[in-house]
Amino acid sequence: MQYRLSRVLITFFNTLSNTFLKTLLICSLGVFSASRVAAHGSVTLGDDVCLININFMQAHFTVFQPESQGNEEFCEEVPAVTRAVFVMEYLHSLLPEMEIDFRIVEDTNNLGRYADWEAVQQIADLDAVTVHYDPPRIETGGYYRSSYEFTAPGNYLGIVTTQHVTEPRNYQAVFYFRVGSADWGSFPMFLLLLVVLQAGYWLSTGGWTKLRTRLQK
Repeated sequence: MQYRLSRVLITFFNTLSNTFLKTLLICSLGVFSASRVAAHGSVTLGDDVCLININFMQAHFTVFQPESQGNEEFCEEVPAVTRAVFVMEYLHSLLPEMEIDFRIVEDTNNLGRYADWEAVQQIADLDAVTVHYDPPRIETGGYYRSSYEFTAPGNYLGIVTTQHVTEPRNYQAVFYFRVGSADWGSFPMFLLLLVVLQAGYWLSTGGWTKLRTRLQK
């Protein structure tokens, strides 16, 4: 979808002759891109890869659905309501030494991509919305693995908690993902932006005057 959307934007941009409209489009896309990066809490997206930030530590995060999707990798959008395998590849030397637990909760508060640990702490009863929980364990092989059989589509949050090796403190990472139906994400916003810019271009080139003249004939 991102590739098709990029082609649409490039084609539309090339049709604009008004410098102001081009500047408006560039500024709007820049602001939108910045807000998209900032909106992902503990997760950074790039080239369809999720990078989890657990305080000062990082890990690659991938979701597989081997029974229905083979070896295809997913990040925020998990297509099928079936078993999902969550794999976290360590990118910090401390992670193989830490106890790590993993929790999946229903996003009942509609936190979406803005979910973070502070927001999760505001959930009145975390256990009540938890659909899956793996208790703390140490995985020394370079990655952490968990799986869960989903029975319903919907929006979910994954919560990774690590225990400091020598001190009594925890670090958390919270990420949003959707199971089942497609998540259109920000595509409607792009579509609205295109409509507004097209209307502005039409007006700036005398479209309204031409239409009014045609109707008066």
